[in-house]
Amino acid sequence: MSSKPISAASMGQVGQTNVANDVTGQLTQIWQEILHIDSITPDQNYFDLGGDSSLAVLLFAKIEAIFGVELPLATLFEAPTIGELARVLHRDAASTSGWSPLVAIQPSGSRPNFFCVHGAGGNVLIYRDLALRLGPDQPFYGLQCPGLDGTCAPLTKIEDLAALYVKEIRKKQPRGPYFLGGYCMGGTVAYEVAQQIQAQGEQVALLALFDTMDFSKFPHLSTWDTTYQSFQRIIFHAANFLRLDWEGKAQFLKGKGKVFRSRIPVWRGMLAAKFSKGSATEESRLLADIWLTNDRACVNYFPKPYAGKVTDFRPVKQYRVFDKPDAKWDQFAKGGQEVIVLPTYPAGMLVEPFVGHLAVALQKSMDEAIRKNGAR
Repeated sequence: MSSKPISAASMGQVGQTNVANDVTGQLTQIWQEILHIDSITPDQNYFDLGGDSSLAVLLFAKIEAIFGVELPLATLFEAPTIGELARVLHRDAASTSGWSPLVAIQPSGSRPNFFCVHGAGGNVLIYRDLALRLGPDQPFYGLQCPGLDGTCAPLTKIEDLAALYVKEIRKKQPRGPYFLGGYCMGGTVAYEVAQQIQAQGEQVALLALFDTMDFSKFPHLSTWDTTYQSFQRIIFHAANFLRLDWEGKAQFLKGKGKVFRSRIPVWRGMLAAKFSKGSATEESRLLADIWLTNDRACVNYFPKPYAGKVTDFRPVKQYRVFDKPDAKWDQFAKGGQEVIVLPTYPAGMLVEPFVGHLAVALQKSMDEAIRKNGAR
């Protein structure tokens, strides 16, 4: 793609209209190249066009290279179209607005804020479908991993991640009750966030763990465990697929395709790190480092008893290697544990159409917590 870079200085020197047109034109070229679509209008939504977190990494790398402006991936929640992204670039060309762990995935609505922590991959794009399913009246905020912007190393302890997120959550909402959640590794961090919030004298109305367990019980997986888990993953994907009608099957395949593409740069970065060679990009190495660091942090985190209640959202069946009674949360939750089994197998609850079941169950749990705690 041949295009003349527009620097921050030049954007301030030429007419705003011409600059906006130039930015829109160059963004359109970038989107067409990355999404492999010949024609894109300025008002088309990135996600509706098939964009995902993997392609977003490439998208923002190209934006930084061409415009000299570094934006977080979560900007796509604020500006999911070319027109909106062009306005963000024009606004932030002279000085970026700054990177924050807190991402407003769905900022409007009259219900209590729901704060949801990233998974091992670090970004919060995985929660877009859940936020949409919860509806426009449910404010939904994601917590994204420090280090995603490449300006600092990822944190290595769950306690440190939680402390950072507690600060960000309380900036947005100074007082409780708080509604918290997270998927897989994100649930582990949310558990520690709840611990620290309670230690500060604030109330946690809901702690929702999505397919999360005590990962300290699995410090080292054998080759056999890893191999069998990979085999089970294929079986569970097939089982999820076969549960659906034709429309659901199409949605599921589309969703899993996005997940698969998002993992490719991570795998590429992991291979490059393991063999100290390869064609992995800097972005791939960064994503791999964040994933591996987060995995290690989970294994090294030893939960302490929690004074509140844990709401445990589980698939109908778990990987055999993780299916151990002492890896559950009932032994820690002094306020009780509620188990909600969703009609999906592992790695399905955040993917359409199964995410609809999670949204319904989560909203019901939030409604009950609102009634019990008087939250508004």
